[in-house]
Amino acid sequence: MPISVSALIRLPVIVLATGLVLGGCQQTMTTGSISKEAAPAQGSQQELQQAAALQKRFKKDPGNAQVALAFSESLKELGRTEQAVMVLERASKENPGDARLQSAYGRAMLKAGNPSDAIVALEKASQAGDTSAPILSALGAALDQLGRNEEARERYKMALAKDPDNPSILANLGLSYALSNNIDDAELTLRRAANYPAADPKVRQNLVLVLALQGKFAEAEDFASQDLPPEDVRVNMAYLKQMMKSPDRWQKLKNIDGATG
Repeated sequence: MPISVSALIRLPVIVLATGLVLGGCQQTMTTGSISKEAAPAQGSQQELQQAAALQKRFKKDPGNAQVALAFSESLKELGRTEQAVMVLERASKENPGDARLQSAYGRAMLKAGNPSDAIVALEKASQAGDTSAPILSALGAALDQLGRNEEARERYKMALAKDPDNPSILANLGLSYALSNNIDDAELTLRRAANYPAADPKVRQNLVLVLALQGKFAEAEDFASQDLPPEDVRVNMAYLKQMMKSPDRWQKLKNIDGATG
């Protein structure tokens, strides 16, 4: 199993900024029909009743995109991620031309570590008319997972043409450069992303990683300290320093788990 930073440190600080996974341990999703046993087993009474009502509507009309999306969201809120994916999978097959469903299913597949299926669904969403920056960025993340880094960067740049001030997309572009051992462009891009006031703290932690790759540990520690408590900074920096001593540090970089909310 590839190295997971989140398994070694208290906070999963080595991250992608789109909420999508780059490398790391893949999760196998179970697909199939939605059974009675798959109904949510925990949550407030109101949440359970809402999910049960949506489940009945979905079983009656699995081709209803609005119901499918609402049911999958309800399941996710109750922690039933696998069932939510199953709903999206079935609904996306019923509605191959529905951009919303294909986008949601593609993102779910990406988070599950299944970039090939994610690309299929996301491209269907694009063909159905959704050529937004989030779709392009998600496609980039899927391509990065498959090691198709140059193609991934093309998608990120297309996304930035639509949304040039999006720090999350910039952060993904920066990490894509890092995956190709283009550390100078990686640092420049991540610095630009981290300078945005609206940047997620995790974007700055991506910059920490790239600075550490160059041995700039003092500056990396300064950035890490902006968002993390001292003990977590200490543990993270110790791990990164050890990682930099490894002759296969670039492979370890590719195997780091990462995701943002």
